[in-house]
Amino acid sequence: MPDIRILPDLLISQIAAGEVVERPAAALKELLENSLDSGARNISVQLAGGGAKLIRVTDDGAGIAQSQLTLALTRHATSKIAALEDLERVDSLGFRGEALASMAAVSHLALTSRRAGDKHAWTVTANGAEISKVAPAAQAAGTTIEVRDLYFNTPARRKFLRSEATEYAHCEEAFKRVALSRPELALTLQHNNRVRWHLKAQPLEERIGALLGEDFCASSLPVDSASGTLRLRGAIGLPAQARGARDTQYFFVNGRHVRDKLAAHAIRQAYQDVLHHERHPAYVLFLDIDPSLVDVNVHPTKTEVRFRDARAVHQFVFHALNLALAQTHAGATAEPGRAETMSLPRAAVTAAQPAGSSLALGLAQPVAFYETLFGRETLPEEAVKSEASAPAEHPLGFALAQLCGVYVLAQNAHGLVIVDMHAAHERIMYERLKTTLDARAIPMQPLLVPVTFGAEALDVATVEEHGETLRAIGFDLAAASPASLIVRAIPALLADADARELARDVLREIREFGASRALTERRNELLGTMACHAAVRANRKLSLPEMNALLREMEATDRSGQCNHGRPTWHQITLPELDKLFMRGR
Repeated sequence: MPDIRILPDLLISQIAAGEVVERPAAALKELLENSLDSGARNISVQLAGGGAKLIRVTDDGAGIAQSQLTLALTRHATSKIAALEDLERVDSLGFRGEALASMAAVSHLALTSRRAGDKHAWTVTANGAEISKVAPAAQAAGTTIEVRDLYFNTPARRKFLRSEATEYAHCEEAFKRVALSRPELALTLQHNNRVRWHLKAQPLEERIGALLGEDFCASSLPVDSASGTLRLRGAIGLPAQARGARDTQYFFVNGRHVRDKLAAHAIRQAYQDVLHHERHPAYVLFLDIDPSLVDVNVHPTKTEVRFRDARAVHQFVFHALNLALAQTHAGATAEPGRAETMSLPRAAVTAAQPAGSSLALGLAQPVAFYETLFGRETLPEEAVKSEASAPAEHPLGFALAQLCGVYVLAQNAHGLVIVDMHAAHERIMYERLKTTLDARAIPMQPLLVPVTFGAEALDVATVEEHGETLRAIGFDLAAASPASLIVRAIPALLADADARELARDVLREIREFGASRALTERRNELLGTMACHAAVRANRKLSLPEMNALLREMEATDRSGQCNHGRPTWHQITLPELDKLFMRGR
């Protein structure tokens, strides 16, 4: 076995470079973070060859003193921490003192800097193991770091770099993350002498729009929530605009972009009953937290963090987003093309509904309200025209007809609205069930004629073992014989459902996952199953007042823009879209 020896400093730095500077984008990230820590207000980035040939970052920050330029290229040399206590509450982006030394070990690096008040700048260069003497240079106040021919002396590492286009794409993404984190800064990005991004200092909303596009802004919700030392702000995409990939997910902790499993899980949970299948939400979120409550010294790349009270952070993020997503009731978004969201005057809707009104659908049917509004059971054409001109009060407009026994066609101020009546009613019933279960007050509806059906022995055992759980969700079930069950009552909200099939599906859920999980982590799935049974079925003929009642309930129900499987419940067809379809104005 060879003798144990101490590795040369250059080899140590080259090994470290494999972790800290795994590709040009990682080097760019480190250089940009140094500029941010220096207090820069303007940052210019120049790249060539996807960053493998050249990375040059110029800023107008505080600069580095002549006496410290060589030290800046030394491993574990930093101005950002001095003791363990500093490491426990890091408020800068960089702190490990490894990045510049690692880059210097695997590239031709030049560091030029000038502090405000100095007569001129100073520069130092590094070529692998060789570091030059400090020499005078010409430059405005600030710092320029130039990294050329990355991995020129480590060909094994260089061969793992991808194509120029791929490496540039990663560099551009690193640039966008920094630009999102600091909208108050002006930034420029050039690649191969071509300007790709030129961003002026601007508000966060404008910066998000500039980098992610106006489509994201037009289909997103603002988030701004605080609790104690925690604050979450930013924007989240509407569920209907979810994507097939995680390409628009940005999460920052104290301005640092991180990939945090805890936060990702909390976000996913907040979207769990409004997101369709394997779709992914888009978001730009900033978590502000006391630096002493988060550990950023987890990985050399500093893209992972560890929270002191992980559970509290998880719950905070989940509840903040859950509250924002609750506002996605149908009709709550702004008119097409506008980035801001519109709050629905829900009090105005509910105030118009007289107490005690009912509808066979299980919806609150304001009979007197519709008689007053329409004058008769059938909605006249002139009423449609007059009432559809009040979109602020009724964003979904007023019903015109039922299509193919599946959809409701309505008219509002923007054009036509098409509603999937089963999906919409399913969401309404689902939200009602969640509310009543949370209040531990799901009322039972005794059946006029109890229903008996054949059941497996396991189902009979489930009823006998979990009778209390079943009563908590509004069921009165009992064994009629060793091979049959009797249903005496079902939840009042589901009075029109098929009692036999409803009971079977609920028992299947409890039998498979257990009563405890069914009412905790599987609660939404259980209630979704129940809501689906209660929702109005295809080919059920609805009257115009019933259709309008459905529209009003959608406007007043949280998350009613999607069913609980994440599918959209309604779609707007604007007048300009109709004009284009029929080539009007051409």
